Amino acid sequence: MSDKLKSRDDRELRRRRHVRRRIRGSVERPRLTVCKSLRNMIAQLIDDDAGRTLAFCTTAAPGFVSGKEKLTKTAAAKLLGMKIAALAQERGIKRAVFDRNQYVYHGRIKAVADGAREGGLEI
Repeated sequence: MSDKLKSRDDRELRRRRHVRRRIRGSVERPRLTVCKSLRNMIAQLIDDDAGRTLAFCTTAAPGFVSGKEKLTKTAAAKLLGMKIAALAQERGIKRAVFDRNQYVYHGRIKAVADGAREGGLEI
């Protein structure tokens, strides 16, 4: 069956599984997974061995941006990476495996990874 006949969800699921086949998170090196919508982004640190989330941060949180700052989506994504790195440091996590999901490593996805690196997280 060609890709044209498959639904969009089927194609996204295939790409996600292709990426996750090689990536596995643990307590010492959890999986930093990124999810994006048209407006917001979510970043999580996940321990796949125990099946639980160690840290969670989103751009939709009420106190994400202080004051009346107006950020571009890419700038907000970089700030999200820095905040998830700060949460990881609080929990004693220094290294992580980056999971881009079905997204191309470009733009906002790359900005989250760069922000996490700047925040002190080794990816």
